[in-house]
Formats: sequence, structure tokens, C-alpha cells
Amino acid sequence: MSDIIVVGGGAAGMMAAITAGQKGHKVILIEKNEKLGKKLFITGKGRCNVTNAADVETLLANVNSNRKFLYSAFYSFDNNALMEMIENAGCPLKVERGDRVFPQSDHSSDIIKTLEKLLDQYGVEVRLNTTVREVITEDDRAVGVRVIKKNTNHTAAKSIPLKADAVIVCTGGVSYPLTGSTGDGYRFAAKTGHNITEPKPSLVPLETAEKWVSKVMGLSLKNVSLKIISGKKTLYEGFGEMLFTHFGISGPLVLTGSCFYDPEKDKDVKAMIDLKPALSDEQLDKRLLRDFEKNANKSFVNSLGELLPASLIPIVTDLAGIERDKKVHDITRQERERLLHTLKGLTLSITGTRGLEEAIITRGGVSVKDIDPGTMESKIIKNLYFAGEVLDLDAQTGGFNLQIAWSTGHAAGDAV
Repeated sequence: MSDIIVVGGGAAGMMAAITAGQKGHKVILIEKNEKLGKKLFITGKGRCNVTNAADVETLLANVNSNRKFLYSAFYSFDNNALMEMIENAGCPLKVERGDRVFPQSDHSSDIIKTLEKLLDQYGVEVRLNTTVREVITEDDRAVGVRVIKKNTNHTAAKSIPLKADAVIVCTGGVSYPLTGSTGDGYRFAAKTGHNITEPKPSLVPLETAEKWVSKVMGLSLKNVSLKIISGKKTLYEGFGEMLFTHFGISGPLVLTGSCFYDPEKDKDVKAMIDLKPALSDEQLDKRLLRDFEKNANKSFVNSLGELLPASLIPIVTDLAGIERDKKVHDITRQERERLLHTLKGLTLSITGTRGLEEAIITRGGVSVKDIDPGTMESKIIKNLYFAGEVLDLDAQTGGFNLQIAWSTGHAAGDAV
């Protein structure tokens, strides 16, 4: 059996190491952090949205970049295989809205503990606080890595070569750099002749030109619809939950929408929020007339309490161009129409995305043209494999990105 080195102890790395260990290989898993699964720990707001329970075709439909590349990996090790593996190892799962899968405990640490248990079960040697400096190649073959172990006694760290029959690189992208995703894998790939698609933020909050958003910072809106439009072209349309921030908008609906927006290509971009998507214009107008009749003697700004969150009322009032202190019985039909259009089309000008440090995932990475889709082995360097977010693969929210990590990690571990 072979000596295998897996670089990176995230989702893809742990899966690759477990799978290679199952086959009887001697596996070393190298992680530069002090513990495994640092990014996995914070996914799903600390609950770990481990995968999505939809069928494989739906999984693929939610992949944004290089969908066809994933056919073999997804069908060879799908979400059901993953869920069975985790539950058989003692971590029960549950399926929530949108087919999102979480541990029953709602603790991401339980997923990590389960994977650590499997690593131990299959004899994987885990080396923490150890940084891989380079992949060592000879005659276009990977033959090991050069590592630096963190010293606790403040002496100079020494570079040590580790020999291996195969190397699997699972170092992640460059989003959330505090978790250790600092682009090491791109450097290894570029140095060994692979093409890199420029890394960009994806599943990322959006910035707006309007400054009033800071006045409603922290306000979460549920059951609203969002349209992102560039000129006359609709880039994205969805329904769900969003959040106002000091710089613009965020939340699940916005993060998903960001996947379809390219700041370099898309110009004159607007976000249009329908605050009352369940009501047609006619139904909403009847609702307004009822509310106005009930609050006829109140100031306009004090009449919208049943319609809107308190912090949003003065914003909507100003955007509709209605005097806040005007009595409701004095509101004209034209003013009521302006209010209706504001409620059905609250519009923001999008100026760009937040940076990679706030992105959930990275779009871009090692070009999949250089990788065998069945095995994740490099077409350029023999016995060198890449899996997970380091590859130019990304998907929408809902557990789909983690399934990419599990499936590609499994493919690499199975193929070595």
C-alpha cells in the first residue's frame, strides 16, 4: 500500500484522508491550524449545513461554475452516501427547510468529532500546526511535500521534506482567511504548471450607494422577494430572508443573488425588494385603504405599524415622498400609489461586493481543465490530486458547496 499525504484538514481533506485510509493506505493529514475543520466549524452559523438532501440533478443544478466536471464525483459519492457515513459513525442528522441537512444537535463540532473519529478508526496520522511550503516533484510526478512545524520554543523553524507516493491538496480558497484559507493551494498549483482562474468572492454581501441602509442596520426581513437587475437584464430573482447592514445588504437571499453578479461586467445594477410579495398591487392597495380608514386621524408615519417594521417606516415614508406628519385622511391617491410602488419595489443601487474576507466561498481556483474529473488527479503532474474549494468550483447556499468538498475529496482519496 502507498504512503499518502493530504494537505489541508478541512472538509475535503478529512474526507480524502478517511477514504484513502479505508483502502489501507498509510495516510498523513497535514493541517497548519491548531485544530481540524476550522472553517467547517463556522458554517451554517455554527450549526454546519453539512449537505443538501435533494436528488443529484438538483445538487448539480445549484452548482455555478463547471457543473459538468462534477457529474462523476457527485454520482460516485452523493449526499446519501455522505449522510449514511456520518450517521453510521454516530452523528444523527436532520433535514430542514430547503432540504438543508444539519446535525440533530445543531453543533458543527459534532460533525468534526465524527470525522476525527473516522480518521482515527482508519489509522490516519494527523499533524497539526504544520505548514506545507511546497509540493516536491521529480520527473513530473509528486513525490512528497516540504513542511515547516511551528516551534513553541521560539527557535527557527526547519524545513523538512516528507516523502509520499501521492499528494492530495485540499487547502481551500481564499475566503475567510482567518480560518487558514490563504491561497496556499493556488501557489502549489501555479508552481507545478497549473492554470489558476482568478479567485473572486462568491456568496458575499453587497454594497449599496444609499446611506440610509445604516439606519436600519441589523434589520432582518423574512418572506420578501429580491430582484437583481443590470440595465434591463434580470440577473437573479428569489424569495426568502435578507438583512440590512451598515454598508448595504446581506442574508441568504442576497448571498445567493451575489453568485449571479459580476462587478466587472454588470453595470447599472439595482436590487429591487418586494416587501409584500404575497399581495398583488390590487390586494395591497385594498389593504392600504383599510389601514388608512382605521388610522384616519393619525399622522402618516404612525399609521404603518401593522405593515412594516418600526425602523423601516420613516425610510419608506421618505422614499415615497410623503410628509411624515401629514394626517392619513389627507393622503392623496397619488401618494398612496407612490407608497404602494415603494413597498413593491424598494430599490437600491449596488456598487459592488464585500471582499474575500467576508465571502463564504471563493469563485475561481485551480482550472478544472487541468484535472481528471473522475479521479481529481492532475493531468500535468502524476500522483498530484486537488479537491474541494481549491478547485474552480462553487455553488449556491444550502449545503451544496460542502457536498462539492465531500464528493471531490472522496474521489481523490478513492483514486490514489
